[in-house]
Amino acid sequence: MNTLVQKISNTYGNVFGGKHIVVRSPGRVNIIGEHTDYNEGFVLPAAINKAAYVAIGKRDDNIIKLYSQAFNENFETKTNELQPTDKGWPNYVLGVADQMIKRGHKLNGFNLVLDADIPIGAGLSSSAAVECATAFALNEIYNLNIPKVELALISQKAEHTFAGVMCGIMDQFASVFGKKDHVIKLDCRSLEYEYEPFKMDGISILLLNTNVKHSLADSEYNVRRQQCEEGVALVKKFHPDVKSLRDVNLDMLTRHVAPVNREIFTRCKYVVEENSRLLKGCEDLNNGDIGALGKKMFASHHGLSTEYNVSCKELDFLVECVKNKPSVFGARMMGGGFGGCTINLVNDDAVEELINEISKMYSKEMGKELTPYVAKVEDGTSLVDSQ
Repeated sequence: MNTLVQKISNTYGNVFGGKHIVVRSPGRVNIIGEHTDYNEGFVLPAAINKAAYVAIGKRDDNIIKLYSQAFNENFETKTNELQPTDKGWPNYVLGVADQMIKRGHKLNGFNLVLDADIPIGAGLSSSAAVECATAFALNEIYNLNIPKVELALISQKAEHTFAGVMCGIMDQFASVFGKKDHVIKLDCRSLEYEYEPFKMDGISILLLNTNVKHSLADSEYNVRRQQCEEGVALVKKFHPDVKSLRDVNLDMLTRHVAPVNREIFTRCKYVVEENSRLLKGCEDLNNGDIGALGKKMFASHHGLSTEYNVSCKELDFLVECVKNKPSVFGARMMGGGFGGCTINLVNDDAVEELINEISKMYSKEMGKELTPYVAKVEDGTSLVDSQ
């Protein structure tokens, strides 16, 4: 048994005692397709071998008792008194319970222990992992028979309402639907999805965390969303059936947006091209052509940096460092931007040397420490123990 599973199970026994189950829900990476989700485009995420774990047991009353292993902290409330707390970590659990109750599912109270080996703040969606673990666990212990896609939507809504982050569906969907050795081609408009093969023998996913988050991140994210909407509005005057950038092509942008606002044109151009890169990247995966996929990742970063303008000097530096290395197939910034991680596809036998070399360069040039994580593609949310 996984040592973390054993540890959380033991903690549950010590803190609460009694029958319980343990659920694991993974973080995610996104291979390509950034800032396409809120434009109703495509994303290509995968669940990874870093996860959140919850041990949970039913109660006969309406009291909810939570314990966080990481913070060594307790929290208590009641099912009829659910509201966000300024403590932070309980919100990801409470928001899910609140959503389930609002949707008419019958919940009593419960005891829950939370632990994780997914790093917080590295852009691997630790919050979504906690939400999805909680949703899956409550569904399990109360036999609610909620379909998997609704568990993801409940978790997303919990993030909106209790954590206050208006995230797209990708993180929660990847956490719930992840499949070992596969990525998920997710259509963010219809939520239709397909598994694409990602059996990368001899290749590692190396995440390099810049350990920065620039203050622009949240405000500029909202600005980008608005700019995309403005671009759609300009096209819509001539093509009334257009609903989002998903429906727009480069010719439409060149005719109807470029003459009016060059900056809006450039932002929208990136999104339209990124969707196209992703769909062609799926063909590369099916052909087993990691080199071709890698080139599209570098192109994606170039677009994010120079057209969508959401990168930063630290991210650009890390991508530039690996660009001409034969052991690196592709790299780009991952996530909202202005900090966080780069994702790199690297030959297994070159990972250690690369980490050492880039860490020294990053420290010297940026004056900061680099945190590396090596990830493998794993299955999504699942029951891992029952006591």
